[in-house]
Amino acid sequence: MYLRWCDSRFSQPRGMTMTSLLPSAGDGNCYYILTEDCAYGSKYFQAGNMCFCSERSYLRNFSDDRPPACFLKVIMLDDSSTVTINVEILQPVREEAAVFLLAISSHNERLNYFLERLGLEAALRAVPGQKVMVEVDRQHLPGIIRYVGSIYKNTSAALSPFFFGVELQGEGENRGRSDGSYHGTEYFKCKRNCGIFLPFSRVQFTPMPDDDYVKQKPKPDMEEEVPVKVGDAVSFYVDEVLTKGIAMAVYREGTQWFVKVCPEEEGTTDIFREIPMDSVVKESLQSLFSPFESDMGLGHPNQMKREISESGEECESGNSSLEVNSMVQITLDKGNQVSGIIRWLGYLPQIKHKMAGVELDEDKGVTAGEWLGKYYFHCAPKRGLFVRLQSCQPDVRFQCSRNRGQEVLPQTPDSFPPLRNEAAVRVLRGRMKGIQGHCNSCYMDAALFSLFSCTSVLDSMLFKPFPLCDRNVQSILRDEIVNPLRKTGFVRARSVMHLREQLTEKGQCSSFTNAEKDPEEFLNLIMHQILGIEPLLKLQSGGQKEQDCYCYQIFMDKQEDLVVPDVQQLVEHSFLSSDLKLVEIPSCFIIQMPRFGKEYKMFSKIIPSLELDITDLLLDSPRECCMCGDVATLECSDCFKDKVFAATGLKQFCSSCSRQVHSHYRRKTHKPTRLHVPEEFHSRSPRGSQQVPREKMELFAVLCIETSHYVSFVKYGPENEHWMFFDSMADRHGDENGFNIPTVTLCPEVAKYLDLPLAVLALEQPRDMDGVAKRLFCDAYMYMYQSKKMALYK
Repeated sequence: MYLRWCDSRFSQPRGMTMTSLLPSAGDGNCYYILTEDCAYGSKYFQAGNMCFCSERSYLRNFSDDRPPACFLKVIMLDDSSTVTINVEILQPVREEAAVFLLAISSHNERLNYFLERLGLEAALRAVPGQKVMVEVDRQHLPGIIRYVGSIYKNTSAALSPFFFGVELQGEGENRGRSDGSYHGTEYFKCKRNCGIFLPFSRVQFTPMPDDDYVKQKPKPDMEEEVPVKVGDAVSFYVDEVLTKGIAMAVYREGTQWFVKVCPEEEGTTDIFREIPMDSVVKESLQSLFSPFESDMGLGHPNQMKREISESGEECESGNSSLEVNSMVQITLDKGNQVSGIIRWLGYLPQIKHKMAGVELDEDKGVTAGEWLGKYYFHCAPKRGLFVRLQSCQPDVRFQCSRNRGQEVLPQTPDSFPPLRNEAAVRVLRGRMKGIQGHCNSCYMDAALFSLFSCTSVLDSMLFKPFPLCDRNVQSILRDEIVNPLRKTGFVRARSVMHLREQLTEKGQCSSFTNAEKDPEEFLNLIMHQILGIEPLLKLQSGGQKEQDCYCYQIFMDKQEDLVVPDVQQLVEHSFLSSDLKLVEIPSCFIIQMPRFGKEYKMFSKIIPSLELDITDLLLDSPRECCMCGDVATLECSDCFKDKVFAATGLKQFCSSCSRQVHSHYRRKTHKPTRLHVPEEFHSRSPRGSQQVPREKMELFAVLCIETSHYVSFVKYGPENEHWMFFDSMADRHGDENGFNIPTVTLCPEVAKYLDLPLAVLALEQPRDMDGVAKRLFCDAYMYMYQSKKMALYK
């Protein structure tokens, strides 16, 4: 019955089944981390808190002979309180990883390290004697790990956090806190003020050179003695033909050792072959390259003694257009292409070809920038690759060149219009359609699909002028996401990850590549801080200074009379309660629904207003008397709450209607305010002969959220039935090494509920609603409206 724990939680932290909560066989307790904030009675637990339950408790809740439970009773590690938590926000953690995470005091930082994975994995591999860099007083100092374990004795806690005891060296001497002791207990010995105990989050782990590794980590048996190391020249047979190459990686699967070899073959393709160790023969590097010595001339031995070059100077055999920071593409085996950025150019020891150190966009490399124990550049593990410079080709997506000092404009990529009606159905509908989700990207996937699949209202984001030859956010957004979406109906997860990496680099937050965000945080960052487009909304409150924003959050008190409101009512209530007006008609109006956190919704259902009438929300705009239709001169906020009047629309009156309405004894205490009527409407013709123009915006998309997962509804045509539903993680192929399957489906059933009378819709049970209609009416998070007229000018 036990399922063995695996690392799939790192790649897809949502959507787990009940059985995925089960730990490895033999564990006494099951440990978990909260991925969302959680309230329980008067207690409030932030995401990143850790908890546990016993195996026996788990088995009682999730045995095969009973329906799967939605909640699990756990004990919080911080305060030992017992609480019941929704299993959707629990992620399992191995005990050996939990002890390291528990040492991080900040819950938010703890969750980020859990999701990011690399630092935690490095901590699990670390051993005493390993050289590290540690953060002390905001400085990074060198040191050596002397102790790994708990420093709390005689504790009754279920789990004790593990710290790293580090002896500071070099410039770090006398910058520590102890001599290897903590609270009177000695864990290692060092000079006074040279020892310090830290959580792994403040330790940078650097791989040890092979010689140090042999001395510091004892080998359990002779099987650890491997005859081939990374960088060695090797030979092997392929179809009875002797082939030579360089060992790029050495690893073991079970009891079998393998070598990943880059063959030294003609051409510009780097083909990696994975060969059993016993089929590989180690050679000297000199014999490996002997067939090519004639190219350089054997009479010039200094060519083989060339030292490592840290510059980007050109080589006669290299691609003269490439330099450090050039964006390149490399073809691997089976024709697979990878892309990345050149981080180093030069010559490696005893290799005559000019080499490029490339940081790849994906985890398809073999190093973190290291070659034979020395770092030539730094990148994430499995993102670095050393290849011959001639194997690199300029990345055509971002290629530009210079000719005699004059800039040459890059070729303008094709632009594709938004998809509407039958074209939208033909291109977008189906599995593996839309934007592929990966590692908490659903907030960004849903927002991008909503904004760009079937409307051009914000296409200015794609074409605002930007510096030439700069691989910036705008080009990635346009060329890697929007154009492929509109052309083929599919965007790879890698393209979105590329955008997330750029946002992390240019934004204020370091976790856009792995942590879950909210759509408004993403939109504010990309629109304001990075692309610098004009604010979508200009608001004024009570005659004060104008305020700019990109998304409008509805704030309002609970209204007992609003059982099932529509968006029009919510916007009007919010504007009135905050005394807000729109200074101008927006081209795009993005509205966030009233919520308290991600869980609590103020209304169980909200009706989408297909049109949003903003006439009465505009500042100093002509308004119509709600009684007779003449030009209004007075507005009454008290009448807005009077149930005698219509449920929607602000209440403004002409002078005569205002006197009549407020002559009633219940309204005599009302205090109408005078409206500013534009000059051209002062001398208008007789009553009713000229109508006040109505300004209306149309709904084009709705973002919804349920259990921290964002999806979107997009209106692709004029009819009420013309809705499509997008989920970037609708299905999954494989486990931790698999991928998500995005899906776009049509949902004409939405029209059925839009046409229902309000009283009937209020009685509809969400579980009984057809298709995905429940998500639209019950889980709405953000509504997006557009004014096609204003979009022409902005």
